[in-house]
Amino acid sequence: MYTSSPLSRWRAGATDFMNQFSKRAARRLIQRALVLLKRDKHMRQRLREARATTLWVLEDWDFAWTVVLHRGRIEFERRPTKQPDVTFSWRTAAEFLNQVEEGAGPTSSFQIQGKQEQRRVCEPLLTGFLLCLRHVLASPVDDAGESLL
Repeated sequence: MYTSSPLSRWRAGATDFMNQFSKRAARRLIQRALVLLKRDKHMRQRLREARATTLWVLEDWDFAWTVVLHRGRIEFERRPTKQPDVTFSWRTAAEFLNQVEEGAGPTSSFQIQGKQEQRRVCEPLLTGFLLCLRHVLASPVDDAGESLL
């Protein structure tokens, strides 16, 4: 078991940070962050009229997942959708984690693709997700206290 959080080890300069996670562990962390995001009443209110399918991609890991918004509901799907309304993509996982650590704030390797109106609807989702993932990385356990790593 680790004595410090994965995010603090990354901040401290652990060069093998990305090798610490398998794709399965990363998926569990992402799912946990989305569970926390679903519980946020204010986020559900902001997204109550939204209907969109978003694709999230970490290019260097060849890792993608889908998040579906449907009238305030946020659903996670492991498989990438073929026809997303909005695509969030990062060239490297390190850039993704940088953005997680800073909360939001686009970087040069971050891209959003999709129609302007759909992008505007999905931006609160991105911001909330990054904040929840930061929390999960600081304390990677589920509701039962089981480690996600």
